[in-house]
Amino acid sequence: MPASTRAIELAHAAARAASDLKAQEIIALDVSEQLVLTDVFLIASGTNERQVGGIVDAVEEALHHLGAKPVRREGKAQGRWVLIDFGEIVVHVQHAEDRVYYALERLWKDCPLIELPPEEQGEQADA
Repeated sequence: MPASTRAIELAHAAARAASDLKAQEIIALDVSEQLVLTDVFLIASGTNERQVGGIVDAVEEALHHLGAKPVRREGKAQGRWVLIDFGEIVVHVQHAEDRVYYALERLWKDCPLIELPPEEQGEQADA
């Protein structure tokens, strides 16, 4: 069963909030067939710890306006990889270096992408 309409709505809102703060390479993966605990992983990158923290704050605020509250938050103090679990959606905001190292996209490559419009995809990292 694919990701719920609510999870996709939250993913779009989180992606918009992250993109507004210049997050890079935002993607949404439908992990509902692989995991029982959540429907969507949203992954975004920041170029430094301060930006990662700002993106996390913006995502939390945007989803709060939609009535979603974080069940769990990990890693905010370090600002390298912050995981925010909203139940239907889990948001991963990673420092760009950590994102390359941990390569969540590769780990979950069998999961379908949820199409995000260009304004929700963030900036593309320099090649």
